[in-house]
Amino acid sequence: MTLPQILTPAIEKAVNALFDVVIDKVEFQTTRKEFEGDITMVIFPLLKVVKSNPVELGNKIGAYLVENLAEVSRFNVVSGFLNIVISDEYYLNFFHEIKDIESFGFVTPNPEDKAVMVEYSSPNTNKPLHLGHVRNNLLGYSVAEIIKASGKKVYKTQVINDRGIHICKSMLAWQKFGKGQTPESTGLKGDKLVGNYYVAFDKAYKEEIAQLMSAGKTEDEAKKQAPIILEAQEMLLKWEAGDEQVIELWKMMNQWVYDGFAISYKNLGVDFDTYYYESNTYLLGKDVVQIGLDKGVFEKDPDGSVWIDLTEEGLDRKIVLRSDGTAVYMTQDIGTAIQRVKDFPDVGGMVYTVGNEQDYHFKVLFLILKKLGFDWSKNLFHLSYGMVDLPSGKMKSREGTVVDADDLMQEMTDTAQKIAEDLGKLDTYSVEEKAKLYNTIGLGALKYYILKVDPKKRILFNPEESVDFAGNTGPFIQYTYARIQSIIRKANFDYNVKSSINVMHEKEKELVKQLELFPEVIQNAAQHHSPALLANYTYDLVREYNSFYQAVPILGEEDLEKKIFRVQLSKKVADVISSAFKLLGINVPDRM
Repeated sequence: MTLPQILTPAIEKAVNALFDVVIDKVEFQTTRKEFEGDITMVIFPLLKVVKSNPVELGNKIGAYLVENLAEVSRFNVVSGFLNIVISDEYYLNFFHEIKDIESFGFVTPNPEDKAVMVEYSSPNTNKPLHLGHVRNNLLGYSVAEIIKASGKKVYKTQVINDRGIHICKSMLAWQKFGKGQTPESTGLKGDKLVGNYYVAFDKAYKEEIAQLMSAGKTEDEAKKQAPIILEAQEMLLKWEAGDEQVIELWKMMNQWVYDGFAISYKNLGVDFDTYYYESNTYLLGKDVVQIGLDKGVFEKDPDGSVWIDLTEEGLDRKIVLRSDGTAVYMTQDIGTAIQRVKDFPDVGGMVYTVGNEQDYHFKVLFLILKKLGFDWSKNLFHLSYGMVDLPSGKMKSREGTVVDADDLMQEMTDTAQKIAEDLGKLDTYSVEEKAKLYNTIGLGALKYYILKVDPKKRILFNPEESVDFAGNTGPFIQYTYARIQSIIRKANFDYNVKSSINVMHEKEKELVKQLELFPEVIQNAAQHHSPALLANYTYDLVREYNSFYQAVPILGEEDLEKKIFRVQLSKKVADVISSAFKLLGINVPDRM
């Protein structure tokens, strides 16, 4: 049981016994650092039902708890706050209960509960993954793992945008300029090769626009009449008509990209349970339009187009079917959501990891699904996140100025190598061990730097800053984990036996208090879809551990019982660091 669960009924009983009043809620908060106490009860709400002043009320409740609850050793009252000091015995009992539980903090899913589907990545098959995709993947993967740890079954999925004019641009450019190049003949990853032709198309398109404008066309006319864009549009029509040659080219180039993506996903450490392809989903939802019309949710305009009027909800009118009968993205997303529940009947909610430029789209989507009567629509969540900026400015795919995800991961590994070599602590490592460590530190730095920030905030990404071995960084936390592993390796005594200490050092108690928060942090991070809560908890735990490490001897402690307890405590801290980082998709090294 948690402290609030232990204290709440005791305080309710105290108020009833002392003042003959029944209360159904007790408010707690963390005790401020400048006051003694482990948990604080907020007294002010009680003043509405008990005629007394805050200090007198707090003193009476505090005295009752000391007398009637073994877990409470003493208290103090500051203004309207009752600061409660919990006994060492409580924390020692708690620690001995959890020290050998490998899955501490994790909840096993109930087979009866509904599953959650988390969508992330969802790239286009005309270019490699870039820095924006990195944040998307890291967020989506981590949120999926956190929700799973909180006790839900989770499916990880993505919608691969494998059709449309942007895909045809790369295909057409390869036809025109490729000279039969393949990933094998060039030595390039398939997604990079295809991305090069997307850039080549844009270059050729701009040249044709310039020529047409010099011949007297307006810019708008030139953009519409450039021969290469007309050819791309023609190719799209052939694809939609099932032209055999176009389909074969499309399949070949898409496979190049999928093979390239697979390498990037493996290097980034993310995975998926299921895939959806836009080429299979882009017609979904059209049948739902008729259902919406029959229910009066949608309305048809004189030109045959179908709309939904959301002005009463503070939004606007949104088209769901064009006058020529073709679907829009909204229609596809309605159909895809419905299809997912058909494919996975145990899904009762979905999380969409998509940038904040789509906030409005998802408000409309969720509202439409609700109006159509789908009960699971109340469990839809848009994991909206801010863009990732670089000191050099914005990225543009068409112009080839994006920060490639593979290049970024390599840069992070190289940066970690440079810093680690400067520190000069790896003389005993083999070449393979060094390479693995550089990768662990570099990717850990990248992931932590991105995930420690609230998803809604923009990030200015600074690779050098992220690999700093001090401060709120991945390497700092990894280094603390490795330090603890060193302590455990040097422990030449049996530290698995139960220690008989009954009084704790203040720093030991603070550490156990921090460990006690871990299950609640996982639940909060899942509820708020925020890996940042977990990342910053881990940093706080590590800071608390380093304070403990500086304040008390561990292996140098002469009292064997204390030494056993401190090694056990260190090991549990390391276990929680490892568990938390695993939920963030970050590895921890045994040595650094």
